[in-house]
Amino acid sequence: MTDERAGDDNDEAQRTKKPRSFWRELPILILVALVLSFLLQTFVARVYLIPSESMEPTLHGCNGCTGDRIVVEKIGYRFGDPTAGDVIVFRGPPSWDGDYVSTRSSNVVVRGAQELGSLVGLVAPDENDLVKRVIATGGQTVECCDEQGRVLVDGTPLDEPYITMDFDFVPGTLTCDTPIRSGRCFGPVTVPEGNVWVMGDNRSNSADSRFHVADELQGTIPLDNVIGKAQAIVLPPGRWGLIDDPDIQGQ
Repeated sequence: MTDERAGDDNDEAQRTKKPRSFWRELPILILVALVLSFLLQTFVARVYLIPSESMEPTLHGCNGCTGDRIVVEKIGYRFGDPTAGDVIVFRGPPSWDGDYVSTRSSNVVVRGAQELGSLVGLVAPDENDLVKRVIATGGQTVECCDEQGRVLVDGTPLDEPYITMDFDFVPGTLTCDTPIRSGRCFGPVTVPEGNVWVMGDNRSNSADSRFHVADELQGTIPLDNVIGKAQAIVLPPGRWGLIDDPDIQGQ
């Protein structure tokens, strides 16, 4: 009789036990969400804002317009290197940091909060992250121009349908051989192994590899600086879509 009564008391206690409070579970849920966000942003993909017009019209970042927000996928380049035509996001080498201004507050507390927010993707990282298109890879020689004003890689002209703005090039009048050279002309530059040569789609308004050709890397970007491949535009809604990465070398 005593055992039966004790069992009844236990059953009654279980039935009357209050469910765990939502407010007690909320901090755990938030912590799990932040950890998942950190892992995704660090190893899988992250959203970046396009701050300039150097990739117009492929990516919007023009003065007075809403800059595109793009998804940058980080997994693919763990198993292979960027190829010509890819649009990549990378950390600028030291010579590319001339105009970069830190986005962090001078207030220690606010700066700490910004750094914490950056870890989980709520705040942009405090680094000079840039977006350009890969034109040539390690071991290739890149230059401009052929008789039609096209960029050459290992002597073969590239097919670049995404360019809409470029410096003037007039055969017989304004070329790489005339007294006044076309602004398109550069090189030749042989890309070191483990690096890539990058250029903006808005050729006449992009401080890309051509602009930094006098630095110790000849304007190239080490693969270690590459964050990932730009895959899609996610904001604003009217700009949703995949980012084109044509086979510009025809290989």
